[in-house]
Amino acid sequence: MKQIVVLGSGLAGYTLARELRKLNREVPITLISRDSGDYYSKPMLSNAFAQGKDAASLVLTPAAEMAEKLGITLLAKCDVSAINRANKTLITTAGMVEYDKLVLAAGADPIRIPLQGDAADAVLSVNDLSDYSHLRERLATAKSVIIMGGGLIGCEFANDLAVAGYAVSVIDPGTYPLASLMPAQAGGQLLKPLADLGVVWRFGTAVQRVDSAISGYALTLTDGTVIHADLVLSAIGLRPRIQLAQEAGLEVNRGIVVNECLRSSDEAIFALGDCAEIEGRVLPFVLPIMHAGRALAKVLNGDDAQVDFPAMPVVVKTPAHPIAVSPVARDALGSWQTLASGDGVSMGFFDQQNRMTGFVLTGGYVGERSEMTKKLVV
Repeated sequence: MKQIVVLGSGLAGYTLARELRKLNREVPITLISRDSGDYYSKPMLSNAFAQGKDAASLVLTPAAEMAEKLGITLLAKCDVSAINRANKTLITTAGMVEYDKLVLAAGADPIRIPLQGDAADAVLSVNDLSDYSHLRERLATAKSVIIMGGGLIGCEFANDLAVAGYAVSVIDPGTYPLASLMPAQAGGQLLKPLADLGVVWRFGTAVQRVDSAISGYALTLTDGTVIHADLVLSAIGLRPRIQLAQEAGLEVNRGIVVNECLRSSDEAIFALGDCAEIEGRVLPFVLPIMHAGRALAKVLNGDDAQVDFPAMPVVVKTPAHPIAVSPVARDALGSWQTLASGDGVSMGFFDQQNRMTGFVLTGGYVGERSEMTKKLVV
């Protein structure tokens, strides 16, 4: 039997391997990982520090155990430099790897904005276990942290590090937290609860340069303000890894373009997870990845299947003020309406036919997530 090769050992890659094994115990599967291949929950990286968890304790299943359980060949610490579509091979640091079907589940890279200053390279990002381990090492001698970005990951880190006792400042060019996910009335609910933990919010500006100082770093903002911190963490967002696919001549846009069957512009190549753009949507969250992984396993097994996404609310891990949101597209036609307010806010997004296609719940209203999900039109 010709083998299926999966490029990536994150949630997408391992979910696919697990779901495929439920359907077919015989087909050869090779999983290629640029790191150790250990299985862990990536969302835990932004709220593990206050719990005292180091990188090793976040590993749920070691790579060797995963490979044995799933009956797959695992190529760990292996980089892929090229896809040869004509003869269905990959050029890797472990040699040439042949495939019958190839699944690109390579994830995404942190967005790094250009910065001036002699310490611009000292700005950290956390995107995997190795990054998290490095962050913990640096935090051991730090007291103050500046976070670039007030989105989901930035807010989660701000909550986590403030609870752990660090002086945290969040810098964002927007006007309120979580602006890409929800309206101002909902995002603004985070301001006071995190400020009560000591978080300082700085909106309407951005970091322009980072320079070494006598102690830590001096950051010059676009509004001319200079602030100091012992550590700088960038949490601006993620960019799908598309370079390998692009160089191979596959259709790409924001991500690797695939249809409802997760198939790319090459019949033998599929994409899944953070690197995939599924019918125009990039969905870098746990539930969409798991739904897509189950659908792709059926497709690869020869079944007539396609991904059909249900309502998939996202939980923002900010214990100081919990939030659940079912996001809508930025260009969606309709309006946000307040349904209730008090200890937080309940809001729904209603389209032009007055159907609720999204919602956001904060604070005391988060417990209504299941009920609100049932009301959604997807």
